Amino acid sequence: MSISAQFVSLLAMIGTGIIAGAFMDMLGTGIANTGKASIIRRRAIWLETIGWLLAGCFAFAVLFVFRDGAWRMYDPLAQLSGLLLYATVFHKPFRLLGRIIIALLIRPVLMVFRLIFWFIRYVLRVIRAIILLLSQPFRFIYRRFFRYHFKKKPK
Repeated sequence: MSISAQFVSLLAMIGTGIIAGAFMDMLGTGIANTGKASIIRRRAIWLETIGWLLAGCFAFAVLFVFRDGAWRMYDPLAQLSGLLLYATVFHKPFRLLGRIIIALLIRPVLMVFRLIFWFIRYVLRVIRAIILLLSQPFRFIYRRFFRYHFKKKPK
């Protein structure tokens, strides 16, 4: 393996460390923003464990692409340096990018979904009110005639 190929694989491992740091930061932020009684908060340790396993699988997939899965002793150090590089340099820009994505993409989509659900709920309430209004004479007849005439009579 040439020096340039080893350097590229070293950069790939540093990149997987940066991506793992961003992924775990995103996961931790998502867990922290849920309600205290939510099932996500109660299962946080399992979610973070699964997150670390997914990050490890992703790192191995990158390692498999660059070096056919051959593991070198400097790979964990490269990933650790990638995690530290994320924590020192890329943490604030990633957070800013996340806020921009939430403000420009996620909130408008959620607003459209809420509007659609509100409209569907409003239509269903109108249909229910119409059905109740149309069934009013039948309910009156039922209350006056059937309820009293078909009761069991005391002996």
